[in-house]
Amino acid sequence: MPEPKPAIKKGPGPAKPAAKKEEKPAEKEGAPEEELLPAEPSTEEHAHELTGLFIKPPENLTVETGKDILLSASVDASQLTAKPAIKWFKGKWLELGSKSGTRFQFKETIEKEKKIYHFELKILKAIAADAGGYRCEVVSKDKCDSVSFNIDVEAAAAEEGSVLQAFKRTGDQKDENAGELDFSGLLKKRVEEKKKEAKGDEPEGIPPDVWEILKKAKPSEYEKIAFQYGVTDLRGMLKRLKKKKVEIKKSEAFTKKLDECYSVDKGQKIKMILEISNPDLQIKWFKNGQEIRPSAKYVFESVGLKKIMTINKCTLADDAQYECVIGEEKCSTELFVKEPPVTVVKPLEDQQVFVGDKVEMEVEVSEEGAVVMWMKDGVELTREETFKYRFKKDGKKHILIINDSTQEDTGRYKVMTNGGMCEADLIVEEKQLEVIQDIADLTVKATDQAVFKCEVSDEKVTGKWYKNGIEIRPSKRITMTHKGRIHKLVIDDVKPEDEADYTFVPDGFALTLSAKLNFLEIKVEYVPRQEPPKIHLDCSGGEHINTIIVVAGNKLRFDVPITGEPAPTVSWFRRDTPFTDTDGRVHIELKTELSSLVIEGAERSDEGTYNIVVTNPVGEDKATLIIKVVDVPDPPENVRITSVGEDWASVIWEPPKYDGGKEVTGYLIERKKKGSQRWMKMNFEVYKELSYQSVKMIEGILYEIRVFAVNCIGVSQQANTSKPFMPIAPTSEPLHLTVEDVTDTTCTLKWRPPDRIGAGGIDGYLIEYRKEGATEWTSSNTELVERCGYTAKDLPTGERIEFRVIAVNIAGYSEPAFLTQPVTIREIVQQPKIRLPRHLRQTYIRKVGQQVNLVIPFQGKPRPKVTWGKEGQPLDPKQISIRTSDMDTILFIRSAERAHSGKYSLTVQIENMEDTANINIRIVEKPGAPQAVTVKEVWGFNAFIEWLPPKDNGNSEITGYTIQKADKKTMEWFTVFEHNRKTQCTVSDLIMGNEYYFRVFSENICGLSENPAVSKNTAKIQKTGIVFKPLDYKERDVNMAPTFLTPLIDRNVIAGYSTALNCAVRGFPKPKVIWMKNKVEIRDDPKFIMKHNQGVLTLNIRKPSPFDGGTYTCRAINELGEAEVDCKLEVRVPQ
Repeated sequence: MPEPKPAIKKGPGPAKPAAKKEEKPAEKEGAPEEELLPAEPSTEEHAHELTGLFIKPPENLTVETGKDILLSASVDASQLTAKPAIKWFKGKWLELGSKSGTRFQFKETIEKEKKIYHFELKILKAIAADAGGYRCEVVSKDKCDSVSFNIDVEAAAAEEGSVLQAFKRTGDQKDENAGELDFSGLLKKRVEEKKKEAKGDEPEGIPPDVWEILKKAKPSEYEKIAFQYGVTDLRGMLKRLKKKKVEIKKSEAFTKKLDECYSVDKGQKIKMILEISNPDLQIKWFKNGQEIRPSAKYVFESVGLKKIMTINKCTLADDAQYECVIGEEKCSTELFVKEPPVTVVKPLEDQQVFVGDKVEMEVEVSEEGAVVMWMKDGVELTREETFKYRFKKDGKKHILIINDSTQEDTGRYKVMTNGGMCEADLIVEEKQLEVIQDIADLTVKATDQAVFKCEVSDEKVTGKWYKNGIEIRPSKRITMTHKGRIHKLVIDDVKPEDEADYTFVPDGFALTLSAKLNFLEIKVEYVPRQEPPKIHLDCSGGEHINTIIVVAGNKLRFDVPITGEPAPTVSWFRRDTPFTDTDGRVHIELKTELSSLVIEGAERSDEGTYNIVVTNPVGEDKATLIIKVVDVPDPPENVRITSVGEDWASVIWEPPKYDGGKEVTGYLIERKKKGSQRWMKMNFEVYKELSYQSVKMIEGILYEIRVFAVNCIGVSQQANTSKPFMPIAPTSEPLHLTVEDVTDTTCTLKWRPPDRIGAGGIDGYLIEYRKEGATEWTSSNTELVERCGYTAKDLPTGERIEFRVIAVNIAGYSEPAFLTQPVTIREIVQQPKIRLPRHLRQTYIRKVGQQVNLVIPFQGKPRPKVTWGKEGQPLDPKQISIRTSDMDTILFIRSAERAHSGKYSLTVQIENMEDTANINIRIVEKPGAPQAVTVKEVWGFNAFIEWLPPKDNGNSEITGYTIQKADKKTMEWFTVFEHNRKTQCTVSDLIMGNEYYFRVFSENICGLSENPAVSKNTAKIQKTGIVFKPLDYKERDVNMAPTFLTPLIDRNVIAGYSTALNCAVRGFPKPKVIWMKNKVEIRDDPKFIMKHNQGVLTLNIRKPSPFDGGTYTCRAINELGEAEVDCKLEVRVPQ
């Protein structure tokens, strides 16, 4: 496969760009793509939205050392909304913009017509360190593009035999031969060669100042410094640094460092304490690399050698890494801030809205920015595709917004936090329009004004007016107005053709309001000059021919046409009293041939009989007018709660005293939570009964209920409210009622608490009984019993008694729990039986001085007689205490003695029935010393010893002997045998020339005897010519070089989640373990924790970031060799 052609190089010449572009035909010849791309991964893989913005990207270059590098890129900005910004990077993340003005120069030009930007980067006097991968990135708002390229820097080539090519000429002359020769190039080269010979450990391409920084830096900082200064040959740099032994001075600035981590609750304060060696040292604190200045939040204190930093009122922003720096030394820690549980401060409130309304349900919690969960009827609410639900946060308030609510949104909504919850009901109902004032029929004369008026319950409702089914259009005579809830149709200058049926239809409602306009035609006839007075009334449509009904608050104008010649005199009477007021709320208006009674805002006191009398010389006429004022009724009386349940309450009330002049058609009931301002309707149709049961309430919450009275005029203006009440239900019946015991006059019952208790809890239990066949129950306890058990006393002996138990709380009595069958009250004879514990069926052993406490249960009814004895004799109550109850008997000895040993008998007896049990008790102590310890025989290095058992064995079997020896010269005793069963032994390995004494201790279950028995004679080991010949054997060599049993495995993890690398090694002596990242040793980094347990090696990496990815190596070293394994760790950022 053909290789790509190398870049063409030129010798020194006039000032021209020295960078040469790689020729692209090499790619067409089949060169693999891997050889042409840079080693670093392209950042295009990590960009969020990549678009092709480059029309001319930077290209790969090859340049000679000392020449200038010119890089150019062109960007098409015709499709961009903002000016593009460009950044130049070397390696992964070293931005070159920070080095502008030294060796890096940037230039930008623009072609305004084509909107094309040209960017240039010029690097002066290229050096070997400039070689490597580069990246150019352009960004404009949400668009981004990136391209990578390589720069190769080669040493300047000189022609053989031409020494002058190494020279330079001074000056800026264009002619190559002009100017003086400059020999400094050769001199510098020779000096550099000498330096290389002297310092052969310095790598090529690394500036001296960088090399000095690397020598003084820690190994954990090598990689960071290499990226910062553009060193790409990391392997070569690490090899040379390894050869160079740099002495790291151990600083003793810190005598006690910070803890690895601290934890604090949100809103609390935390103190970080460390100790330093010198109180005069200057100290600095850092948070995530940023220096911390003293403030009200960060307080610094010095107490002797202690340095204290206090962080007040910690927030989630304080969850970070903190460092304390003294000179070049530092110690770090990490602070974790925990959030307290979030509680509900202001709960949700019940709401009642109409279809299409906007609903906002608001809850207030204890913490800002807390996470809450909204639920409806037990199902979590989320942002649906239709965006039906919107969730809004305003500080501590959380709001659920429902736009255009429907009846499907009706339900119980719940808000849950990690420390509390609350719930409320939402009711969405169809809009119902109520008619407050209907349209009234009118009778008008020609040229008069006709006004149709109606009033509805909703101010926002619009509508249309119709005349005989045809929509009315406004004109000069006809005007239509809408002000608040009142709609008016005004017809000026009424004409005969205006007589018709007029209808008002509200928009969006199946409702019509109709009335008729009657035209009063006045006929002019010739009459004699004298005509008796006449009253002309038209009362069509009324209940009584002379009765007028008016709604309270409305205006009443009653026009009475009058005729007569000469003009009659008009007199009005109210309840037979003359009425002549011409102004005021109720007044009379007199016109030609017309007299009017006007009442502004009718009131209940205006009701009554009104008479009009007209007289002239010819005669008299009179008419009676009965005015009845109708109004909304008074509110119902005596609203009260009669009973409550788990989620319901019953309310009753009395009818209103005044029905408004019309029959009360029903009632409206509303409820709300105490403290809330939102009332919820319980019924949408008028309710006719005087009692109502409200359901779907929350147990344990205080509620209030109010009732409105309704008649054909409207709803009562105010409502009486009930006293606050709480829905609480009695508990369910107690469970598992059983009989525990029965005597001649008592019966002991026991039971379990009810299955359902509720918010009211349990105050106690009531126990009742009755004879079999009786109907009345008798209470056995006068006060409630709190525990689940009770003994009923003073019961009739021999009777069959039925029992029941009732749970009582604030809501009342629960359903009773019954026994399945009656109980006969009589003593149950039970065979006496001793239930001897298992450990007392064998010999009971105790040491002298210990307590003896034997609890022996028994059974039998009636209570049996209990008798104790010892070997046929009664017990001495001064030495042994006996306590007996109905169920057991106790034998107690405060301090046991040997005399208390023996066989004890226990007898329980009921009349002629009895049961007996025997208990063996042995009190033991330490034995006495053995007798007659004698050295019977001595031979070689051995001695045979014999003795007799002790006289006193401590009331226990001798379990063995302990033998000790002592040299006669020193008399220091050394144990030879322990737990020797026989009364003889042979002591070996005695030292030649020494004389020995022997002593023996006896042993039983209590231990060794207090005093030993010492041998009366001694064993002397004579000196002989015996020579010890040690056995010839070869020790096994267990040394081995380190070997890895389990290698490291490549890992792929997610950023922010801690991970661990594991392997296993074997070797002796124990190998030293070194962990490395990218061949750089990991030291003193709190991010990494290294563990070594029984050959298992673990490297824990805490919360890795993409920067922590790379090759990790584990190396094990001991005197016999070394071994290493490695793996690759890739850290992915979650998308």
